Amino acid sequence: MIRYTALGDSITAGESATSPARAYPGLVLRSLRRSGTQADGLVLAVPGWTSGDLEQGLELNPVTPLSEATAVTLWVGGNDLAQAGLAMANGAPRSVVEHTLTGYARHLETMCGLIRKVSPAKLLLCTQYDPFPNTPLSREGINALNTITTGVAKRHRATVVPVHSWIDGRQAEL
Repeated sequence: MIRYTALGDSITAGESATSPARAYPGLVLRSLRRSGTQADGLVLAVPGWTSGDLEQGLELNPVTPLSEATAVTLWVGGNDLAQAGLAMANGAPRSVVEHTLTGYARHLETMCGLIRKVSPAKLLLCTQYDPFPNTPLSREGINALNTITTGVAKRHRATVVPVHSWIDGRQAEL
């Protein structure tokens, strides 16, 4: 039996999916079941959540779903950068991006540490794709975020899910 826990923001929550079952956690479960694997899942995700919000969500919720999980995906960070971009558009200095990335790294480290403390589950960290590929600042921020994600994954024996490589160059099509 696979017990799958998906952690994240709007993508994980399935915002803009035609139904919750069409969000990626539902598709993962459907694929496992079609292959004959018994699987159930839990999603802890809210549209708009930043890495700090997700960290707080993990700290405020019971650890039982994590301790019983056999696989955990963690996909968050896009809203962190979006908020930094909005702050810059409202006059904040470019250093807000560095500050945001430092916070993201700290939150991701804390979340992975918490998960590792309560669960032997396979941990998968998803990279971010760039929704604005023709914007140098967006590309730079996404690359830095993904570098942080890869480093944290390595330190916590997690698998990197290279979502960015599946989507880059296909943003308009997808």
